[in-house]
Amino acid sequence: MDLFTNLALGFSTALTPENLMFCLIGVLIGTAIGVLPGIGPIPTVALLLPFTFGLDPSSSMIMLAGIFYGAQYGGSTTAILVNVPGETSSVVTCIDGHEMAKQGRAGPALAIAAISSFFAGSVATVVIVALSIPLSILALKFTAVEYFSLLVLGLFAAVILAHGSVAKSLAMVVLGLLIGLVGIDVNSGAARMTFGIPELSDGLDFVPVAMGLFGLGEIIANLERKQERVLIKQSIRDLMPSKADLKAAFPAMLRGTAIGSMLGVLPGGGAALPPFTSYAVEKKLAKDPSRFGKGAIEGVAGPEAANNAGAQTSFIPLLTLGIPANALMALMIGALMMQGIQPGPQVMTEQPELVWGLIASMWTGNLMLLIINLPLVGIWVSMLKIPYRLLFPAIVLFCCIGTYGISNSLFNVWVMLACAGIGYFFIKIGVEPAPLLLGLVLGPQLEENFRRAMMLSDGDATVFLTHPISAVLLGIVALMLVALMSPALFRKRREALAE
Repeated sequence: MDLFTNLALGFSTALTPENLMFCLIGVLIGTAIGVLPGIGPIPTVALLLPFTFGLDPSSSMIMLAGIFYGAQYGGSTTAILVNVPGETSSVVTCIDGHEMAKQGRAGPALAIAAISSFFAGSVATVVIVALSIPLSILALKFTAVEYFSLLVLGLFAAVILAHGSVAKSLAMVVLGLLIGLVGIDVNSGAARMTFGIPELSDGLDFVPVAMGLFGLGEIIANLERKQERVLIKQSIRDLMPSKADLKAAFPAMLRGTAIGSMLGVLPGGGAALPPFTSYAVEKKLAKDPSRFGKGAIEGVAGPEAANNAGAQTSFIPLLTLGIPANALMALMIGALMMQGIQPGPQVMTEQPELVWGLIASMWTGNLMLLIINLPLVGIWVSMLKIPYRLLFPAIVLFCCIGTYGISNSLFNVWVMLACAGIGYFFIKIGVEPAPLLLGLVLGPQLEENFRRAMMLSDGDATVFLTHPISAVLLGIVALMLVALMSPALFRKRREALAE
């Protein structure tokens, strides 16, 4: 009965005119930045964080979530028509989607991508509903001991599943943890790494760091990337796929939804893992694998379902445990903290309108996306004519205004610009900055829960092993470390990520 009561509360929140408007704004912005190569949802959410400060918490989260899963829809449009992925998760869609477009079947490819996205998004929302209450009940039994171990597991999983070098990812996590320690220590009153700068007494603000690393840093790097945009010249017609197309695509949709729902929950999995895994599975299960890469509709349906399901189930650890599954969820935690809401298991009970309103808005948002994407495909594609160099000055201006407006501090603007340079440097040397953001967000929570655990146990560190749940979580961490040290498994990980 609680489930239906919560859903009723969620829909009553999501269906207010104000929240419907913000949901529509979110999915429209998400589709637009999904279509425009080189921007993506992470920089966009980072850039928009300051502008959500004055909004109602429910409205701001509904809008930011709409940007995230809306980008998954928009990215498939350019992947199919231009062979340029608008978003990381749409890279796989280029392989068969663009081939279908060159064969004059752009309409069915776009329709299958939209239908798969809508189906997976709707099913993934059901998964969120089904798991939210049991996980939140379990999480409420966590003490500081269990929560510390859970945070350690989340950080190690982010390192192992992150694309690229494990050593670099680990270094980024440690750097994020160190940045999170900057400021006056609450218990001792000692200044930590402030270097005599008064503005650092309260620590580094999350927003300018995120905007610099993920917003400006990524956008500066995109300025020097030349992208060939060859648009399919045929008119897009016959959007409705045939019965044969639907029959071939439906099993791939189901498998993609299942894969995305499972992988989306994993910390550090990223946007590319679910669609790439789905494509590999479809190719292995196909009776004729040689069709893939030549316009196989399963190569569009499976990955598109996987990336949308993964995008939405990544909200599960955020809503139930306060743990970000990826860099964008870390930005969502930042948005909650800006609203004065401390992420964690208590959010489900203390902010039910926020949580269930967000969940209910995913259904309305996916329906909006299905309605607006196919009829307006011509408008979305015409956006590709906007020169990227013209977008950049406007983005920088909005960044500076937004960063300054958070606390009327010019120091935050300089922090953002410095982080932009650091983010650009990381991109040039091939370092993924996402683990740094996870370390920055989780670092203060990790320290606080460690202190509480030590106080509860009178300084006895074995408390982390005597509590059963904590011992299991740390055991999983130990197994992950042992597995990672295995040369064979390390080689397989590297080959899988390279593929």
